Amino acid sequence: MKNKLSDLNDHLFAQIERLGDEDLSDEQIEREAKRADAIVSVADQIIKNADLQLKAATLLAGHGYHFAPHLANIAPTAERKALAQGDGQ
Repeated sequence: MKNKLSDLNDHLFAQIERLGDEDLSDEQIEREAKRADAIVSVADQIIKNADLQLKAATLLAGHGYHFAPHLANIAPTAERKALAQGDGQ
């Protein structure tokens, strides 16, 4: 599964549309509100993860790639090795 932040955006707007459906019963509105809470909770974690990745990329871009091997979860192993060897500068 290869999702992008644009997919998250689509899901959030789809949920807004569902919440705005004026034909929903009180029970359906409550169910959609609970669903929206769950979606927002997951979306917050996805956004925090993307922000962390952006901060790591900014750090590497601003200070060089010599310490990239120490950031084990930032880039795939092959990419870290290439960065450590100076191929990513």
